[in-house]
Amino acid sequence: MNPNTAPIISRRRFLRGTGIALSLPWLESLNAWGAEPKAGAPRRLGVVFMGNGVNPHHWGATNGAGGLELMKTLSPLEPIKDKLLVMQGLWNPTTIAGPGGHYPKMNLLSGLTVKQTTTDVEVGTTMDQLVAREVGKTTPMANIVLGTEGPSYSTDSGYTSIYSAYISWNTPTSPAPKEIYPQQAFDQLFDDGSQRKRDKSVLDLVNAEAGALRTRLSRRDVLKLDEYLTSVRELEQRIEKAEQFSKVNTAGAGWQPSVKAPTFPRPAAGIPTDPEEHVKLMFEIMVLAFQMDRTRVATFMMNNDLSNMNFSALGVKGGIHELSHHANDAERLDRYQRVNQHHMKLWSDALQKMAATNEGERSLLDNSMILFTSSLWDGNAHDSRQLPVLLAGGGGGTIRGGRALDFSKQENRKLCRLHMALMDRMGVKMQKFGDADSAFSELA
Repeated sequence: MNPNTAPIISRRRFLRGTGIALSLPWLESLNAWGAEPKAGAPRRLGVVFMGNGVNPHHWGATNGAGGLELMKTLSPLEPIKDKLLVMQGLWNPTTIAGPGGHYPKMNLLSGLTVKQTTTDVEVGTTMDQLVAREVGKTTPMANIVLGTEGPSYSTDSGYTSIYSAYISWNTPTSPAPKEIYPQQAFDQLFDDGSQRKRDKSVLDLVNAEAGALRTRLSRRDVLKLDEYLTSVRELEQRIEKAEQFSKVNTAGAGWQPSVKAPTFPRPAAGIPTDPEEHVKLMFEIMVLAFQMDRTRVATFMMNNDLSNMNFSALGVKGGIHELSHHANDAERLDRYQRVNQHHMKLWSDALQKMAATNEGERSLLDNSMILFTSSLWDGNAHDSRQLPVLLAGGGGGTIRGGRALDFSKQENRKLCRLHMALMDRMGVKMQKFGDADSAFSELA
């Protein structure tokens, strides 16, 4: 079938089964993303967080004669470095006032002061939620907030440890509930996961309509659709397998975050015992949510700040927080760096999948902006005078990647200026956000 003469099928077309709606990926035979024929693919915004800072000796990049030259920790990003900005010198000035090495730093997406309290928490409405309020009007889900660990309950220097478990806040006093269970996060991508029997795949329920649709698609689109449906099934099977060897997270039962969605009342399944598999599943769910156009805003905490997630499979002993306190010992720094580098590999795998997802003139990654950061620079020193900040994606053709940007000598090097630049590209225009009143212009 010639895609130029194929009948227009709305981008909002779904494959429907009993209680299930599986939205379609971009296909050349579908000539519209929405009501407007030939409208461009939408932009997406993602934020990825890693707790406990980085090894500063191996983090960063330089602009070389042959393009961006990545330091050791960032080496897994080599395949997508042309779509990457490595930023140096950005910070939130409010993080250096007051006591505490961790909790006052958890204002990454608002820039406002973290209130010193153990009861009435307050940070500030975060930029991802402001974007979701606007952009989310056009998608089934305003945004998706993911994580791998629930909150812990303790206090330090007059702060509650609740702060360490959230970077996304719906209001200044209400953190956005994050989903840490892969099965429930997966179910959010469909209209009514509660109607799906445990022994019935999503694809089994929509298979008849998928078969009928194939007759209306170009040959290339048939291959793309089959590839897409296969990825959905494989992800579903991996989640089911992870449940068989799962542990149930009961920590913090008094304030365990949950998705307030009455259409998904299924009991919480377990959490994968393998932290790497847990992180991979959540990344794949985030990418699938973008691919389906289920949402255009996603936030993912790979782990909490102060996390002691353990990657023993790497041959590294000790939890992440413990490793971050390396005391400049060479052997301990090496273990810290190896865990940092592994986080980069997991993120890179997700970015490469986005780069391989065609959306017409551009890839899914080209149409996205995925921010990666941590609340500390050197975890050992609890240093937040600058932060590790990476930005992947082309923002729908508005961002020029393949560069290292050094803001360290700029007087006004506030992280919120970057947030304003990203929000502007998502259609959210603000005169002021957090502690900033102007956006960076260096991204283009």
